[in-house]
Amino acid sequence: MKPSYIEHIGIAVKSLEESIPFYENILGLKCYAIEEVEDQKVRTAFFMAGQTKIELLEPTDREGPIGKFIEKKGEGLHHIAFSVKNINENLKEAEQKGIHLVDKTSRKGAEGLDIGFLHPESTHGVLIELCEKKAT
Repeated sequence: MKPSYIEHIGIAVKSLEESIPFYENILGLKCYAIEEVEDQKVRTAFFMAGQTKIELLEPTDREGPIGKFIEKKGEGLHHIAFSVKNINENLKEAEQKGIHLVDKTSRKGAEGLDIGFLHPESTHGVLIELCEKKAT
């Protein structure tokens, strides 16, 4: 596996409405998209910081992954996402190397990306997301 670049950094927040002004008014970033990903029970807001995206993640259900994360750990860094080619091959390779996967095959994520997660128990405490942008 060889990631091309950091695709985005995911940050769990209780409220996009309350969080977006910090990124816009204090950091000077511009929110360019807000999207709901129903199957992940989350609303996302995206910002560009140089070549890297910042993704704010607001739970739409307390029982969803972000809702549970915030309940357990509070707001904060949730994951780091790397862009890869052939995401399913990368997930398979990671599993063959003993990495515990959250996703054995890719699924659809925000911005139309194919995504898959490596479990933090196998990655020194960091939830790693692999992302692949399909050619249009």
